[in-house]
Amino acid sequence: MAKTFYLEIIATDRVFFKGDTEHLVITAVDGLLGILPGHEPLVTSLPTGELKYMVNGKWRYAAISEGFIQIMPDKAVILADSCELPEEIDIKRAEEARERAEEQMRQKQSIREYYETQAALNRAINRLKISQKHFK
Repeated sequence: MAKTFYLEIIATDRVFFKGDTEHLVITAVDGLLGILPGHEPLVTSLPTGELKYMVNGKWRYAAISEGFIQIMPDKAVILADSCELPEEIDIKRAEEARERAEEQMRQKQSIREYYETQAALNRAINRLKISQKHFK
């Protein structure tokens, strides 16, 4: 059995990562999903959350927003709206986005606006959590 599998992480603005990895852990719609080489084929959607993957025995972390993952026994491809390393996150901008979203949540909104605002709030909170947890 292979010790690694090929991983591609593609965000809307860039190719975030391409290369071999030993292990991938990502938040899927129904909970945490751990992927090792030889994983059964799977396609699922991804909510905003944390992504971690192991390269050469070292864990790497990222904040990821909504997307999809396709898993094959020797390859995984993630397509996401955004993906950022903890050190790339602008904490001031994320805090401002959180404050804006929280203020909008207090306003009367349509159902669609409410869900859009909730998604923006989730993205801002996730970015802050990942940056505080992993950026030293």
